Amino acid sequence: MIATLPPSRGPLSAAPVAAALAAAFCWAFSSLLWRRLPTSLSAARLNLLKNLLAVALLLPLAFLLPWQMAPRSLLLLALSGVLGIALGDTLFFAALRRLGTRRTLTIDAGGPAVTSLAGVALLGEVPRPAQWLGIALITLAVLLVVHQRGPRPDGPEGAQSAGGEGAGHEGVGVALALGALACGSGGSLLARAGLLAGGPEPLQAATLRLAAAALVMLPLLAGLPRAVQGPRPAGRRWPLALAATLLGTSAGIALQQTALAGLPGGLAVALLSTAPVMALPLAALEGDRPGWRGALAAGAALAGVSLVAGLVGLPGA
Repeated sequence: MIATLPPSRGPLSAAPVAAALAAAFCWAFSSLLWRRLPTSLSAARLNLLKNLLAVALLLPLAFLLPWQMAPRSLLLLALSGVLGIALGDTLFFAALRRLGTRRTLTIDAGGPAVTSLAGVALLGEVPRPAQWLGIALITLAVLLVVHQRGPRPDGPEGAQSAGGEGAGHEGVGVALALGALACGSGGSLLARAGLLAGGPEPLQAATLRLAAAALVMLPLLAGLPRAVQGPRPAGRRWPLALAATLLGTSAGIALQQTALAGLPGGLAVALLSTAPVMALPLAALEGDRPGWRGALAAGAALAGVSLVAGLVGLPGA
């Protein structure tokens, strides 16, 4: 949910810059925690668990603020939650188990490029030359990721790839990550439209989106009692799940809004999209060896996002 703000006229404060970088680190580290969570839950049920925990954490804070919302805004925010969180995060979790944290986040960094291309197709908004270069760099990053082996997959979906079908399942992982990217971008566009249509405060909007996602996924609770009979000890799962939710969904959102409120839109987008770079030093924790291709992919993704967001210009662009 990236908003475009007017350019700042004075020197930038260090606080929103630090908030943006901290948000990117929270998303990278929480993705690592979700992937390492010892559970037999499917990606969809894991997503439902995350949404229910996040709603329980954010709802008391959301009710402390005054509520003002138009019906159209409510509909758009609910739809954005269903598309971007219920479907998008489920695909993201499934991709995490196949590709690992770093590679999944590198593909996910293509969000600004997808939004720009959607603007060409739907709104006739033609990107500037610098933005086309940024899209090309993000595409290069995705191609580098596609042709690089990742860590051993985790979870019930990833375990199926251990029997000689690794290449095929890696392709499925890339497809899932691209699907998550498309759903996340669409959800962000709907959420932005909802906020512009008279929506509530950003924290309340995030709570509404999470609640809508959890609501449509509630039927998955029917099979949850059988699913939780998985790995032991059971007590190890809850601290990891709670920490991942606090970092990625609660703290990440709060830090994101702080960055968007205090930075020009282009700079905020670029700094918030540094998650693939943040994931590089964490890669060894899950047996991932990025090498020069991984570092090049992360750098290309970051440079591409900066160009698409308009942070870096080219002469005559």
